[in-house]
Amino acid sequence: MAGVATDVRVLTGAVAFTDICGFTEFTAVRGDDDALRLLAAQEAVVRARLPEGARVVKEIGDGLLLWYPEPVAALASALAFQDGFKAQETESELPLWVRIGIHWGTQTRRRDDLIGHDVNIAARVVDVAGPAEVVITEALLRRLHQSETPINFEIDELGPVVMKGLPEAVRLFRVTQ
Repeated sequence: MAGVATDVRVLTGAVAFTDICGFTEFTAVRGDDDALRLLAAQEAVVRARLPEGARVVKEIGDGLLLWYPEPVAALASALAFQDGFKAQETESELPLWVRIGIHWGTQTRRRDDLIGHDVNIAARVVDVAGPAEVVITEALLRRLHQSETPINFEIDELGPVVMKGLPEAVRLFRVTQ
């Protein structure tokens, strides 16, 4: 087939999206320079706590698309990010309120990007999370329970949630430590 990318691979892993809450209003009030500082602060916190094997797939406006080969690494780093965001906010005048959504599934890697239904689910999950929250899908929770690596966390079931563009409701859980 002409025009079809040959650098395509199917992966299984966790996809996480971050999103800075209130970024549009922050930019309108504080201006582009402070908005750029806020984006740099988010990226610095994430890159400093990103585990081996995981990667920043891309920046999407005021958020990031992340990929992890292991479910425990995905959740543990998301919780560590939230701790880092709180510390960053304390150290500066920048309100770094980030929400994170994570889903486990199959993705298609096209060059450096990820596409597919499971990526779309993760993109919708982040919209359900509130400021400084981590929300995960039932698929990720099942993988966490199957893992031999222990992680301490508490969950609050949000129930099956209907999300834009998805044909079926997805069971979601808010995670805290």
